[in-house]
Amino acid sequence: MYEQKTKETDHSVVEFIEQVESPKKREDAYRLLEIFEETSGFPAKMWGPSIIGFGSYHYRYASGHEGDAPFVGFSPRKAKISLYFAPGDDQREELLANFGKHTAGKGCVYINKVADIDIEVLKQLIRESIAFLKKAYPDQP
Repeated sequence: MYEQKTKETDHSVVEFIEQVESPKKREDAYRLLEIFEETSGFPAKMWGPSIIGFGSYHYRYASGHEGDAPFVGFSPRKAKISLYFAPGDDQREELLANFGKHTAGKGCVYINKVADIDIEVLKQLIRESIAFLKKAYPDQP
């Protein structure tokens, strides 16, 4: 049976950010923490060893696979900062067109630094992702 690797933990978000080697990336992590908490309305929680997530929802796929995940989140990784938004949301691509310098994968958006992006578009991405997931998984708190 599949065991979900990325689960919510009780580890300290601040302690995690303080371990980020680059002072600039650490500063950006604190800025993102503030933006994500304020915009999402959820407190920051660690998910696994390196993802800072906000809120949570329970998903169940047609395959039977199910688990819990944060609505949105980020991780100040060594190479780039990973931003996590809902995969499958059509609005995401439209918003990313005006986001600023980034690259995107299926569920992640990668940035080098906060100065490269439009903060208002980031806030829209956070709100849109949460609304999309609450609509897709309506039995959420």
